[in-house]
Amino acid sequence: MQTAVRTENLTRRFGDFTAVSNVTLTVAPGEVFGFLGPNGSGKTTVIKMLTGLLPPSGGEAWVDGLNVREDAEGVRERIGYMSQRFSLYDDLTVRENLTFYGRIYGLRPERLKARMDEIIQQNALDPYVDRQAAKLSGGWKQRLALGCAMLHEPRILFLDEPTAGIDPVARRELWDLLFELSGRGITFFVTTHYMDEAERCSHVAYIYLSRIIADGAPAELEAIPGVNPPGTARLEIKSTEVTRALRLAREFPGVRSATVFGQSVHALVEDSFNRQALQALLVKNGIQVMEVRPLTPSLEDVFVELTYRREAEMETGDA
Repeated sequence: MQTAVRTENLTRRFGDFTAVSNVTLTVAPGEVFGFLGPNGSGKTTVIKMLTGLLPPSGGEAWVDGLNVREDAEGVRERIGYMSQRFSLYDDLTVRENLTFYGRIYGLRPERLKARMDEIIQQNALDPYVDRQAAKLSGGWKQRLALGCAMLHEPRILFLDEPTAGIDPVARRELWDLLFELSGRGITFFVTTHYMDEAERCSHVAYIYLSRIIADGAPAELEAIPGVNPPGTARLEIKSTEVTRALRLAREFPGVRSATVFGQSVHALVEDSFNRQALQALLVKNGIQVMEVRPLTPSLEDVFVELTYRREAEMETGDA
C-alpha cells in the first residue's frame, strides 16, 4: 500500500532520556492525520525526525517514499513545515514574505509569480498582500505561514499546533482550508490539543509519555471495548448547576468518574448505579435535572481512559 508517512519503531533519546519510544505509524496519501498528546509527550520530536531536522536514535521513517535517515535533504524538498509559533518576518508584507520564501525554495521568477497568485487566492490573502505581517491577526498570520509552506507544492505538510492562540472562527476557517487542500491530494500531519479538531481528522494517533497508546479513525477509537469497561456505561447529566452536580456525582455510589462538558456532567457509572437516587439527591440540593441520557464515549473519553490505563501499567511495572 502506498503511504505518505511511515515509521517503524522510531525512537529518539537525549542522553539517558527517551523522548520518543518505538513509534510505529502509517499515514495514507491525502489524509488529514491528527497527532495528539500532552505537552512533553514527544509530538514535536516526532515531527522534527520526520522532517529531517533531528536524526532518529533508533527505528526507521519514510516520508513520501524516502528514508529520512538516508535522504533528509530529499525529504525536506518534498514537504512543507509550519511551526507552533509564527516564524515569518514581521517587518515584511504578505507579498514580501511569500517572495522571500519562494526564492529560498529556488522557484524561478515566472513560477514564483504564478504560485504566489495561486496562494494569495487560495488562502484569501488578497486584501492583505501589502500589509506587514506584524499587523495581521493571528488567524491571518497562520494563513500566511501556511501559504509560505505551500509555495513549492509539497505533497505533505507538517503543521505543529497551527491553531494555537487563534480565535474559534479563525480556527474553523483554517481547518476548512485544510480539508479543501486535502481534497486535492495533499497530506496533512497535524498536531493539536483541541478535541473538536481531532474529531474532524480522518485518522488520529495519541502519544503519551513517548509511546503511542491509540491509533485509528476517530469512530474506531470511540468503539474500543476497554474505553467502557465491562459492567459500566456512560451517562450525560444536564443540570442547572453543573459544578455542584459534578461534586455530588463524584461522591455518589456507583460513579467511577465524572467530569464537566459544557453544561453537562459526563459520568462513567457501574451497573449498580441508581439513576433515580442521584436525580433525587440533586433535586434535594436545589439542582434541577433537565436530562439524563446514555452517552457514547468521545475521543477525549478515549484518551483519558487510555491515559489512566497507561499510568496504571507503569505503576505496576507492566509497561
